[in-house]
Amino acid sequence: MKEEVMKEEVKTLQIAAETWNPERVLRWAFDTFGAAVAISSAFGVEGMAVIDIAAGVRKDFRVFTLDTEFLFPETYNLMDQVEQRYGIAIERVYSLISAEEQERVHGQALWTRNPDECCDLRKVEPLRRKLGELRAWVTSIRRDQTAERAGAGKIEWDEKFGLVKINPIADWSSKQVWQYIREHDVPFNPLHERNFPSIGCTHCTRAVRPGEDDRAGRWAGLSKTECGLHIIQPVAGSPEADA
Repeated sequence: MKEEVMKEEVKTLQIAAETWNPERVLRWAFDTFGAAVAISSAFGVEGMAVIDIAAGVRKDFRVFTLDTEFLFPETYNLMDQVEQRYGIAIERVYSLISAEEQERVHGQALWTRNPDECCDLRKVEPLRRKLGELRAWVTSIRRDQTAERAGAGKIEWDEKFGLVKINPIADWSSKQVWQYIREHDVPFNPLHERNFPSIGCTHCTRAVRPGEDDRAGRWAGLSKTECGLHIIQPVAGSPEADA
């Protein structure tokens, strides 16, 4: 399906899709795109909920992760559990530059001096490369996580990467996510029980202190709240783009 046609279909469905539950959103995604849609996951609690919901809709769904080579051991262990429980092979996507080469070219601890560049090298470029193979991707973002995510639709056109973006639990709260996890006995990263509500790379993630925002443990001390994967770019001609 040509890009412009797909854009129009998404635009037509966007409002209706806001009334759909996550199962229906994922069923539409799988029926529409087949093997050309994949779930992107960092295996946080939201991601685990989406994976478990997907498993109830379709058994042969695809999951990929951006392996920065700096993830927590607990995250890698959870990935092994996911593969065993759901009978899938996680597609691991790596940066074109190894961690060792990054240090040689950019110096030690790039994430402390230029975290945006580090994220670009280890996350954004690998994601762009992976999405080039797909027609749609599924995320586990929620609108109340950050200001950048507040306008996310359950089905939308991703202008930044040029394909359909599907956010089946965009309207869920953290409480709803955890309720689902407990009710369905879904495995989750044990770091969540150690005050890590949001889990990224070891260098740029710390436990959240009492009274802090859930994202305070990511890039602590910096104004940065996003790695760049979910920055919304308004569609040309939209009121937001023209503002």
